[in-house]
Amino acid sequence: MAVQAPTGSDPALSASPWWQQDAQVCWHPYTQHGLDPQPLAVVGARGAWLELADGQRMLDAISSWWACLHGHGNHRLVAAAAAQAARLDHVLFAGCTHEPAVNLATDLVRVAAPMAGGGHSLQRVFYSDNGSTAVEVALKAAYQYWVRQGEPQRTRFIALDGGYHGDTFGAMAVGEPHPFFHEFAPFLFEVVRVPPSAEALQQALQANAGQVAALIVEPLVQGAAGMVMHPASFLQDARRLCDEHGALLIADEVLTGFGRTGSVFACEKAGICPDLMALAKGLTGGMLPLAVTMASEEIYQAFHSPQRERAFFHGHTFTANPIGCAIGHASLALLHEQQTPARLDRIGAWIEARLRARLGEASGVRRCGGIVAVEPSEDSAYLAAGGEELRQACRGLKRVLLRPLGNVLYAMPPACLEESEALLVADAMVEVLTQTATP
Repeated sequence: MAVQAPTGSDPALSASPWWQQDAQVCWHPYTQHGLDPQPLAVVGARGAWLELADGQRMLDAISSWWACLHGHGNHRLVAAAAAQAARLDHVLFAGCTHEPAVNLATDLVRVAAPMAGGGHSLQRVFYSDNGSTAVEVALKAAYQYWVRQGEPQRTRFIALDGGYHGDTFGAMAVGEPHPFFHEFAPFLFEVVRVPPSAEALQQALQANAGQVAALIVEPLVQGAAGMVMHPASFLQDARRLCDEHGALLIADEVLTGFGRTGSVFACEKAGICPDLMALAKGLTGGMLPLAVTMASEEIYQAFHSPQRERAFFHGHTFTANPIGCAIGHASLALLHEQQTPARLDRIGAWIEARLRARLGEASGVRRCGGIVAVEPSEDSAYLAAGGEELRQACRGLKRVLLRPLGNVLYAMPPACLEESEALLVADAMVEVLTQTATP
């Protein structure tokens, strides 16, 4: 039987350039199509630069949603993908295994080893597809761990004010309800929210004694909240308090992992080790979707049993995809060879210094590793009144791609930036802030 064209297809539409067809067939994430203009038509990318359909180039100052670690089109990662695709493109990970998955898991356990201490270490790697699913795995494993320990009453999670952990239902529950998730409130489980302070956390743990499964944090930097930064001392207090009150500690390092804060993991910078850690984004250098949840051996052993019903029932079709794992293995090798955390820290310092020189020391610039942020007003909410003006100003930039978080302007470029490119990013940020400055 011949394949039929979709009914109602418009010959005029199919004859138009593909980027004009977008408005008729695509639905973009975190986009209000009633307000936002036609998206950038990107046809290629190399290093830190995106190539547009009109022949222009734009510097990707946000690492394509914080994922592109080493730069676009890195030849080592491309070669790893091609070689693995030719050998084994995919096989299910339930009942099967393969070398790329074992290699990457071994890598991750090794690079997490410096965090071990105080009776905590991360020894097991559970694969999934993206940051949200990595968090879902952590939440499910945390609760079921307590069920296996005979404490099913531990149904509550503690999360930070302003937190964001993804868009699946468990991740939504532990995320800040406004503005993204409040309409889903009837479907979300109970969460206790606290500011990043030891006093508030201790009070929450005491008020919910024996009922808390875990605390989940974005360590050092809360991304979607507007690159809100808290000190390493809070993480140290959080680890201590979780131990004292018998709660697990989940670190969502989807954003902060792989050098973004100046160390391989943000928890390492604080000198602590979580019980569960979610990783994605930079795991493959931003080339393919892949995620992992790292767990302690104690948590893994809670599910290890001759009884099948005690297994951890979670999985995805593309769990531990061999191509993604091969890229991740190559990306971690690059991270160490090129000292990516130090490179990102240096790039962040270049941007910060330029911003302070041009905006003044009282400008509210803040930095953690390669993440630099500044907000022109005290209202940093995602839907803040000044946010739309800031977005419009960013869209008007000719050579740098910036995408503000509400009223917070930030940069998080890939590790391949040269100093001249870092200064270009800083100058673009100054241009935007100058345009949107209140008279």
